Amino acid sequence: MLQGRVALVTGGARGIGKAIAERLGRAGCRVVVADKDLVLSRATAQQIDSAIAIQMDVSCEASVQRGWQEIEEQTGSKVQILVANAGLQVISSLQDLRLDQWNRVMDVNLTGAFLVARRAMQDMTTAGGGKIIFVGSVHSKTASVMKAPYVASKHALLGLCRVLAKEGAKHGIHANVVCPGFVKTELVEKQIPEQAKRLGISEHEVVKNVMLKDTVDGEFTTVEEVAEVCTFLAGFPSGALTGQSLIVSHGWVME
Repeated sequence: MLQGRVALVTGGARGIGKAIAERLGRAGCRVVVADKDLVLSRATAQQIDSAIAIQMDVSCEASVQRGWQEIEEQTGSKVQILVANAGLQVISSLQDLRLDQWNRVMDVNLTGAFLVARRAMQDMTTAGGGKIIFVGSVHSKTASVMKAPYVASKHALLGLCRVLAKEGAKHGIHANVVCPGFVKTELVEKQIPEQAKRLGISEHEVVKNVMLKDTVDGEFTTVEEVAEVCTFLAGFPSGALTGQSLIVSHGWVME
């Protein structure tokens, strides 16, 4: 089902994105690893059969356009699967949050997702269909303190995805959102001491009583678990799954 399909993964050089790129590669995709850091993109691509690396800042329209041109030149094909994974967050109380911090998170998490999805839709419309997968978060469904722009941007991805699913249906384009719980990536590792300091508790308490307290087993979600769900959606054979959000959180949020 996925053999030979061109799959673009943004933010694909590390963490969740890297795991997704590797899993799609094992499924037979021609993976494009896109990241702001070209050195890291190349390092990841070298570990995946038939993968290529490109530099892309998803928040910059010109960078997205250049990236697409490079994909076409290197693969001779159009993007058939997009995993819009690139993202960042800022830890701050709402009243202390600066406008530039708010804008930066929105630029990457929401505007960046829009820019790559819009360009992918253009490819997929002419190619007869495709799959778009947004990497949201449990914070697409709920909220936590000190994460206002992240929570707002991840909630907004649900709306973007649903509109895309409706508009893309007649072109065979299916779109869904994968919503991971806390995944122990560099991003989360960085949050643990930050939250401990702000909340006045130990790092162990942050993990046990803040991050994982509502899971059914006290376990972090793994990058491999998220990658498996993304690969499932990329290969799903029909439009029966579109406009949906799948939560991968060890039971943190259930719906």
